Amino acid sequence: MRTLKRMCGNGAAWSGAAGQDFLGHRIAFGLAGFAVFIGIWFVLGYTVFMQPAYHQFADMLPVPTLKAMLILFGEGRFWQSVGASLRRVLVGLVLAFSLGLPAGILIGFYPRLRLVANAPVQFLRMISPLSWMPIALLLFASFEGAIYFLITIATVWPVLLTTSMGVAHVNRQWLLMAKNQGASGRQLIWHVVLPASLPYIFTSLRLALGVAWIVLVPVEFLGVSSGLGYLINDARDTLSYDRLMGVILAIGILGFVLDSVIQTLQRSFNWNRSH
Repeated sequence: MRTLKRMCGNGAAWSGAAGQDFLGHRIAFGLAGFAVFIGIWFVLGYTVFMQPAYHQFADMLPVPTLKAMLILFGEGRFWQSVGASLRRVLVGLVLAFSLGLPAGILIGFYPRLRLVANAPVQFLRMISPLSWMPIALLLFASFEGAIYFLITIATVWPVLLTTSMGVAHVNRQWLLMAKNQGASGRQLIWHVVLPASLPYIFTSLRLALGVAWIVLVPVEFLGVSSGLGYLINDARDTLSYDRLMGVILAIGILGFVLDSVIQTLQRSFNWNRSH
């Protein structure tokens, strides 16, 4: 027994060391990828912006952009705009999940309903979210309401489709076993379908966040006086090209951080890995 415990302990230590090595490799390769990206940006930027016709855009080069981004990070106005944008994305995602999650569960759980809903869902999701902008301005008295509507209508489809796919792929043997033990339809959904679909639901959250983050900037051109899209518009109007590129980089960094947080949660709540 002592030998077995010692072997298990050594195995756990080896597993922990291997996990640390893997994390170290991921960080190293990630940093290398960013270095390559900045190198390509540097070379292409100097190739293009050093020409006389484009010299006025030289502030878009890496060094001026990074300086402007560091200045932005020290401004309270920037973080107020970040907070406003995050609030809009969060509200849009909550509304999208409130609509898309139950609809996706029902469509995935009932095959006939899935056949009926497939055509209209596929049709509606192919309409560009930005094409709804005039309708949003007619329906809502405030720009904030219109923005919430546009982010919701852009993100509800990945939530609905990915959730329905997860529900449809639940092992039918599990459902039959639960039914044989007297589980009701509600119990099946809460105790079998939802736990088994969690990886798909988290994937839908990642997809929806990516769509929301892309749609956010153009919808914030509507007329609001805060948000990351507003900062880009303001930098463009004042010809502050280094600041414009700094905001663009900040949007990428914030989106990367948010996606990494969801990935971490997805690994923690992956039902299939923990059972």
